[in-house]
Amino acid sequence: MRAAAIFGLGCSLKQLKPFQADAAVEWRMGLPACNDADVILVFGGDGTVHRHLGSLVRLGLPVLVVPLGSGNDFARALGIRGLRDSLAAWERFRKGLGDVRTIDLGVIIGCTGGAPTPREQYFCCVAGVGLDAEVTRRANLLPRWLRGNGGYVLALLPTIFRFAPLPMKILTRGEHQESGWTVRSDRVTTLAAFANTPVYGGGMKIAPRAKMDDGLLDICVVGGVDSFKLFCMFPTVYGGGHLKIAEVSYSQAERVRVETEHPMDIYADGEFVCQTPVEIGIEKAGLRVLTP
Repeated sequence: MRAAAIFGLGCSLKQLKPFQADAAVEWRMGLPACNDADVILVFGGDGTVHRHLGSLVRLGLPVLVVPLGSGNDFARALGIRGLRDSLAAWERFRKGLGDVRTIDLGVIIGCTGGAPTPREQYFCCVAGVGLDAEVTRRANLLPRWLRGNGGYVLALLPTIFRFAPLPMKILTRGEHQESGWTVRSDRVTTLAAFANTPVYGGGMKIAPRAKMDDGLLDICVVGGVDSFKLFCMFPTVYGGGHLKIAEVSYSQAERVRVETEHPMDIYADGEFVCQTPVEIGIEKAGLRVLTP
């Protein structure tokens, strides 16, 4: 068997050693060439996976995530809680017993002059605009060790009282919908999240009904909410209770378009992608992954 290892920031060959017990496995460091590996191990967090998604999709090889980043929501969504789960999945795959699951990916397409541009950016977890994007930007400025230990929450709390909701139009369209775009939301909005996985931001269930193999984006939109109510609402996101709040709307679609009066940042998997306007869709069965 031939395996390739990709290392994120702060990861090294030291983390690879537990996976090298079988001398029959031939290892390659970094992204392999076509037909040069049978499986790829990614050591890192959501950002590391995000940065390599385009290449991983093109290679079409099974991917095993070893969650060692400051944010590990993608691994969490796959049922991988730590090194032990990754090792268990690896051992089963090595023995020919492991399951290879095919999942969807999100796709962000930047727009210029109202028309989609050729540039596409895959994401594995959640793309967000509004308060979510501003919190992520602030969290990314924190030291890495702090980001991995509640950094999102630390960045969120002060941002809640500074961020002003803005007008935002969200339109949706299905694959077989011939009548064009349907306006899903056109109001002052605090944040909008477009999810492939249920969790983000260190385990917050922003889209508790999301599934990674249903061919749909889950859309959670929080309308104009005053800072104090938003602060009180925040803890409910960890259990999905925010869906019961009147200002929160939840829906699903195959494709979404986001328009704002002024360009706003889009972040996905904790990484800056582009600014509005954008179209966001689903790449069905875009990635093969190993699970425990």
